[in-house]
Amino acid sequence: MSDQEKPPVYSITSAVTGLSYDQAGRKKRYLISMSLRTVCFVGALFTQGIIRWILIFGAVFLPYIAVVIANAGRENNFKNSQAPQSPNRSIDTGKQ
Repeated sequence: MSDQEKPPVYSITSAVTGLSYDQAGRKKRYLISMSLRTVCFVGALFTQGIIRWILIFGAVFLPYIAVVIANAGRENNFKNSQAPQSPNRSIDTGKQ
């Protein structure tokens, strides 16, 4: 089976991933963004010219971007999933 593709795994529930996994992903994205901000700030201390201003711009605006990215959490998990629908129940409009 190692030479062949593995068979697809089907989900039997519409339950989403746990909140702890979601929070861990958010923390990781936020940590990466804030680390980049720190690199921009320290780099701005040791550079000159236009590069310094680009790094200062990054150090100033990355906190906002980091918060927006970190808060964009659980809605990303629902892109491909659909709510289960009953084949027997539907709302009829009454018009034919």
